[in-house]
Amino acid sequence: MNRLLDTLREVFHYMRQYKSRTFMTMFGIIWGTMTVILLLAFSVGVKRSMSKNMHGMGESIVILWPGRTSMPFEGYGRDRSVRFREEDAELIRNQISQIKEISPEYQRWGTTIHLGDKINKPSISGIIPEYGEMRNIWPQEGGRWINDLDVQLRRRVVFLGNDLKDFLFGAEESGVGKYVYIGDNAFLVIGVLKKKTQNSSYTSRDKDRAFIPASTFASVFGNPYINNMVFRIKDPRLSKAVQEDIYKVLGKKFKFDPKDKETLWMWDTTEMDKFVFYFSLGFTIFMGIIGVITLVVGGIGLANIMYVVVQERTRETGIKRAIGAKRKQIMMQFIVESFIILGISALLGFLLAVVLIKGISLLPIEEYVGHPVLSFPVAIVSMLVLSVIGFLAGYFPARRASRLQVVDCLRF
Repeated sequence: MNRLLDTLREVFHYMRQYKSRTFMTMFGIIWGTMTVILLLAFSVGVKRSMSKNMHGMGESIVILWPGRTSMPFEGYGRDRSVRFREEDAELIRNQISQIKEISPEYQRWGTTIHLGDKINKPSISGIIPEYGEMRNIWPQEGGRWINDLDVQLRRRVVFLGNDLKDFLFGAEESGVGKYVYIGDNAFLVIGVLKKKTQNSSYTSRDKDRAFIPASTFASVFGNPYINNMVFRIKDPRLSKAVQEDIYKVLGKKFKFDPKDKETLWMWDTTEMDKFVFYFSLGFTIFMGIIGVITLVVGGIGLANIMYVVVQERTRETGIKRAIGAKRKQIMMQFIVESFIILGISALLGFLLAVVLIKGISLLPIEEYVGHPVLSFPVAIVSMLVLSVIGFLAGYFPARRASRLQVVDCLRF
C-alpha cells in the first residue's frame, strides 16, 4: 500500500513538473472520449427517433387492400376487381390462427365535418375497437376510444384527431361531450387523440382524421364494401407465412390464384422495423469506428509521451534498479502513470460529453434526428476501449524501461 502511494505521489510530481506536455497529452484523450460518447449517444438517439416515428402509425401491423386479378383462374378471366366486406375480416381471423387482431376499415373523403362556421373535409374512418390499440391511437384524459357497445348499437359517436379538434373547438376547449356534424348528422365527440409523432400513414395523419364505429359508418353512408383491413400477427417472424395463408383463404372465397400477387396488396410495417434495425446498426458501427479511431490517435499520443518519459528517466531507472527495484516495480510505475493520465482525461471527457448531451437535448431537433441518449452500453463500451488503449499505451514503454540494463542507465 505504501509503495502504491509512493508511486502515485511520484506520478503527480512529474505531471506538475511537465504541465504543458501533460495537458497536451490529456487533451487528445479528453477529445477522443468526448467524441466517442457523443457519436454513440447520437446513434442511439437517431435509432429511437426513427423507431418512434415509424411506430406512430402502429407497431408490427399489416395493412391489406383489395386489387384486381392479373391471371385467369378456374374458368374466371383476368382483370376482375376484388371487393372486401366486413365479414371477410372475421373469415381471416377464424381461418388463420396466427392473426392476433384484425379490423375492417371503411374510409370516406369529401364529407364535411362542421361546427358553426368551422368546416373541414377530413378522412373519416369506420372501424372496430381493436383498431385503436393496433394503430397506437390513445385518447387524451377525459375522453375514450370507441367500444363494443358503440358498434353494437350503431351509436353516432366520433373520435377526433387532435389537430382536427383544435380546428373545430380551439386549443383551449376539450370538445369531449360536445356535438359536431358529419354531413347532416350530429355525432357526439367521445374522445380526442393524444398527441403523437407520426411520420408515415396510408391515408392521412391520425391527428387530422375522424373515427366512427364501423356499423355506424355502414348505416349512415350505405357503403357495403370496406376499403382495407388492418391486422397484427402473434409472431412477427411469421409475417411472410401468414400473408401466404391470407392469399389462400381469400383466393378460395373470391376465386383467384393464390400466386396472383396483384390481387391483394399488403404493407407490412415490420419491414420498417428491419430497416431501422439494420440502418441503426450500420450507423452505430460507423460512429463507433470514428470514435475509436479518435481514441486510438489519442492513445498513440499518450504512448509517444510515455516513450519520451522513459528516456528522460533512464538514469533514474538505473539508480532504482541499482538499489534493488525489480523490473515488475519499474513496469508498474509507468503503467500506473499512463492509467492516471488516461483516467483523469477520460473522466473530464465523459463529463464534457454529458454536459453537451444535456445542452443538445434542449434544442428542438427531436423530430429530425432525435436527442442524443447516454446509454449504459455506450458507457461500458467506452470504458473497455479506454482500458485497452491505456494498457497498451503504458505497457510497451514500461516494458522497455524495465528491460534497460543498470550499467547503461547509469552511463546515460
